[in-house]
Amino acid sequence: MSRALIIVDVQNDFCEGGSMGVPGGVALAQAVSNYVTKRAGDYAQIVATADWHIDPGDHWSDQPDFHDSWPVHCEVGTPGADFHPGLEAALAHVNVIVRKGQYEAAYSGFEGATDEGERLAPWLRDHDIDAVDIVGIATDHCVRATAVHASQEGLSTRVLLDLTAGVSPEGIAAAETEMRSAGIELARSG
Repeated sequence: MSRALIIVDVQNDFCEGGSMGVPGGVALAQAVSNYVTKRAGDYAQIVATADWHIDPGDHWSDQPDFHDSWPVHCEVGTPGADFHPGLEAALAHVNVIVRKGQYEAAYSGFEGATDEGERLAPWLRDHDIDAVDIVGIATDHCVRATAVHASQEGLSTRVLLDLTAGVSPEGIAAAETEMRSAGIELARSG
């Protein structure tokens, strides 16, 4: 198998201090960098995804319901959309960045595209990838959506839970149940 690592949305707005900071996001950025620095050679490709909103419509709200609508986050041109500085060492190994959600809600990295406009699934196929490990933020939202989508694309999918951060214990538990039901392996990075 040719395996890729997908680093999901480790951006300033999703780390503590950001508009939608997830507990443990800052520590996660550093943990992912440490992992990638040590294990980059285990992967044929490394992908980073990013929420990249210009005008995502109802996805942003002044009165968010935190299910379909959210506070303004990851707005293109703002520091919140940037990758967290703790991820810098990992970014040195990233082969491609996939940006998602310019004009609509997008949770899965497979809804995004590279700067050249190529969607993630064809990009992975073009690089002979048939298995993925997924890490990042948030376990119960974009990590879950990306993992489920990867599995639906026929990729052998594994989520490294110790390299994810989630919004709530209940949400994480529900995401883990959904991912297991989809045939996704839940593992640890060690």
